[in-house]
Amino acid sequence: MPIIQEPVKRKLYRGFSTINNPFGKWRQTDLEALKQDLTNHFQIRKGEKLMNPEFGSNIPLMVMEPLDERTRDAAISDVKDVVNNDPRLKASAIDLREFDQGMQINIEMIYPEYDATDTINLKFNR
Repeated sequence: MPIIQEPVKRKLYRGFSTINNPFGKWRQTDLEALKQDLTNHFQIRKGEKLMNPEFGSNIPLMVMEPLDERTRDAAISDVKDVVNNDPRLKASAIDLREFDQGMQINIEMIYPEYDATDTINLKFNR
């Protein structure tokens, strides 16, 4: 009788993060790695990355500005630029809100390689 084996599920993406991992589970794969990559991209201010001054986001600088229409449009444009910079991701909706200590951005993400969707919530504090 032949042995039938399940196909091995290959991890497409691998990463490493010490954020919110208190017990040493630092290895991340697939969707967790993609989400962490996107979050990291937003935490780097434009001009901070060596040899690539256009990489990053200006949203951390916008947190102190009043959330008027100009700031909102600039922030949404920045979110689109960051998401479009990563070919593994697509944004289907972006919601930007102000809260007491800063700005919250909710991005409805599409992961084409996984045929999956998810919402990423980012908070930028003053």
